[in-house]
Parts: sequence; C-alpha cells; structure tokens
Amino acid sequence: MDLGHIAALLQARPAGHSLPQGLYVEDAVFDFDMAAVFGRSWLFAGFEAEVRKPGDYLALTVGRWPILIVRDRDGELHGFHNSCRHRGSILCAPGSGNAARIVCPYHSWTYALDGRLLAASRMPDDFRKADHGLRPVHVAAVAGALLVCLAETPPDIETMRRTLTPLLAPHDLAHAKLAYRSTLVEQANWKLVMENGRECYHCASGHPELARTFPVGVSASFGDLEESRAFEERMAALGMPMGPEGEDWWQAVRFPLNPGTVAMTTDGGFAVAKLMCAAGGGDTGSLRWALEPNNFCHSTADHSFAFTAMPVSALETHVVSKWLVHEDAVEGVDYDIETLTHLWTQTNLQDKEFAENNQRGVLSPGYRPGPYSTEAESLTLGFVDWYCATAAAYLDGMAA
Repeated sequence: MDLGHIAALLQARPAGHSLPQGLYVEDAVFDFDMAAVFGRSWLFAGFEAEVRKPGDYLALTVGRWPILIVRDRDGELHGFHNSCRHRGSILCAPGSGNAARIVCPYHSWTYALDGRLLAASRMPDDFRKADHGLRPVHVAAVAGALLVCLAETPPDIETMRRTLTPLLAPHDLAHAKLAYRSTLVEQANWKLVMENGRECYHCASGHPELARTFPVGVSASFGDLEESRAFEERMAALGMPMGPEGEDWWQAVRFPLNPGTVAMTTDGGFAVAKLMCAAGGGDTGSLRWALEPNNFCHSTADHSFAFTAMPVSALETHVVSKWLVHEDAVEGVDYDIETLTHLWTQTNLQDKEFAENNQRGVLSPGYRPGPYSTEAESLTLGFVDWYCATAAAYLDGMAA
C-alpha cells in the first residue's frame, strides 16, 4: 500500500469538493479504507433484538472480515472474529441463529459462548485449550443498537451513549423484534453510496415515494421547516427530546414529517398497528440517527429502519436494510411485510441506480472533484470531511 500516493490524493482534494477519482476507484485505496476507517471506527452491526436470548448470535462481514456477536448464558454480549483458532474456518455463516455452543463446521473445534475453547480432538498432550480461545472484538450496546469496533483501543463512546440513549428511549427498542432484513448489491464504491445517502438534493425528483412523507427540501438540522416551532412545542409537552445531538462521527435529531403524515411509509400512515412509541398518538415525527462511516436509521412511532453500507471491494457495496417492529406485533395481523418495507425498498432501488450511475461517471477520464451545495449537501460534505480527517489521522499515526 503506497501511503504517499494516498496522502497525495487526499491533499489534492479542493476544500468543499468531492474526492479525487483514485479515492473512489483504486483497490489500494479500498485496502487503506478498511485499515484506516473500518478497522478503527465504531460500526453499526444491528440491534440487541437480534441477540436477545442466551445462545443467540449475529454474524456479519465487514469488507473481508467476518465478525460474530454472541450473547452468553449469563446474558453478556461478546464480539469475536468469526474465525476458528484451528485453521481459520468461518464458524457461523452470515446471518443469525441460536446455539448452545459454537462448533466449527470443519473439524468440530468447540467453543463456549464466551469464546473459550472447550474441545479440540486428536491434539497433542501439550496442547493448551486456554491458549486458543476466540479472538475478541469490542462490542457495545447503546439504547438497543449494537456497535462493534475492531481497533485494539476503540474510540470513546460514552458521549454517544449518554446523549443518544434518551433520544432513542421513547422508541422502546428493548421490546422490538426484527421483522425483515434485505441485502442489495450495488456496483459502486462505499463512499459514493454513503454520499448519496447523506443528502436529499436528489430526493424531490428521484424519490417520489419518499417525498410523500420526508421533507425533501430540508437542511441538515431540520430547523428551517415551517412547522418546526409548533413541533418543538408539542414534543416538549410530550417530554420527547429532539436534539440535535452528535459528534463528528454520529448525529441524531428528531424532526417533523410532512403535514398529514405520521410514518415513513408509502401512504404516510402507520405500517404497524402495535406502536413502538404511543406518545401523542404516535404523531412524533422521525428520529434520524446516523453513524459514520456507513449507517443511518429512522425511528418513527410504528417501526425503526436501519440502512448500512457494507464495503465489499473498491467498486462493490452491499446495502443491508433492517426493519424493527414491536415484539408483540403479529405479522399478518398488525403488519404485513410489503406495506412495512415498500417505501425504503423503492428508495434503495432508486439510490442503487443513482450510486451506480455516479460510479460510472467517476470512472470517466473527464471526472474532476465538484463542489457540494452547502445548503443541500451539508451532511454529505460533513461525511467527506470526516473521511478525509480520519484518513489523515491514520497517515499521521503511521508516520509517527
């Protein structure tokens, strides 16, 4: 990896502009991004609702790195590299499940839910099981969300925990269940996928379904909406915190939906009869919360939606979407999957086309970094500035 070349690309970016071509297309930059960004940041992994009972596990892949989150018999969460200590085989296939023990499908090495190696047959007499437990990764639960960090020393998360928790508390994620999960393959660099996901400059014409409920002309803070003052007063009366809160790597704010709508659905009505947040009859707007480098979520009264862009290669990203509903909501009675998922499924398909078209254009020899709109693309600009600062900090650390 030529760090000097990557440093030169970062330095060549004009302030307030998109990135130089190489940062969107080169394999070496992808490897750099994995080490400098994904290997050092707190990453959204899912929800505690997916690993609620002892033995529940969640397996995901970050770039080329398989990760495993497990809840042990005492109810404690553990994060591990999903790689057997024998010869490296993946222990649990991507997805979720429940197991009394973690058993390697290759040679049956068997691990406790806390990562200890319990059994490894036909090994020599001097073999010590205690030396071959699963390699840990950091895992944190914040108001029902699960985050992982692969760094030896993770960034501080306490400010986020302290300020995001009261914002998310009314949505009662502790009593949620995963209703649906989807994965969409996009032939575009992860940064282009996220730049698109951080702005609504394109929404009025590009997302007609989303524009029904989402205030597509809004600024990053949502404070310029005509109905914001009345919404703020109503939320204060209900005891609903609004924000905005955040640091450079995460943001959260509650905002009003378009007049006459109460949920982010195709028709603006509730998709789930059993509400997660019943305050004010459920007319509480949406709480948008987002983590750099690759996630955003919307929590409305009836459900929560999570979008995560998982990098696969320089020119491929997998968009993982999850919908949470109340644990007591019954599919076919309180909700149906098509109504629940239609809006974001359509939005994701539209964004796939935008991101892939963007990637094809960036590959042109005529591409040059272009200026962002500080009004319409402030969150995208913030994301790209954060990426550049994170990359520069890594380079400085390597040079020290």
